[in-house]
Formats: sequence, C-alpha cells, structure tokens
Amino acid sequence: MFAAPSDVALAWLLHNPVVSAAISGPRTVEQLRQNLRAPALTLSGETLTKLDEIWPGPGGEAPLAYAW
Repeated sequence: MFAAPSDVALAWLLHNPVVSAAISGPRTVEQLRQNLRAPALTLSGETLTKLDEIWPGPGGEAPLAYAW
C-alpha cells in the first residue's frame, strides 16, 4: 500500500508514546483529508526501527538535550 510521506510522518509521530500531539498544517481540504488517513496507517516494526535510526531525536537528559 502506498502512503504519502506526510501520512507516514504523522503515523510515526502518533506511534511514539511521548508525543502528546502531532500538529499538521494542511493548506487545502485535500491535504486535510490525506492527513486524516494517518491515524489508521499501520507501520511495520521494521519501518518504525528504520525511521528511528534516521531521526533518533535529541536524546540525553532534558533540558540540555533539547537546547540545540
């Protein structure tokens, strides 16, 4: 199944238990409709692992880890 990159990004964020809200900024109704598919998108363990490897996040202890 094909999923748009924005759908995958939102689904990945929603999968992370520390993310309290995923904010999307659609400019058109079609983009909003597309974004609404993200919560139903199931990402495989392999995909989630690969995304976490590509974008590991800041890591370390707060607040220093978040003061880039």
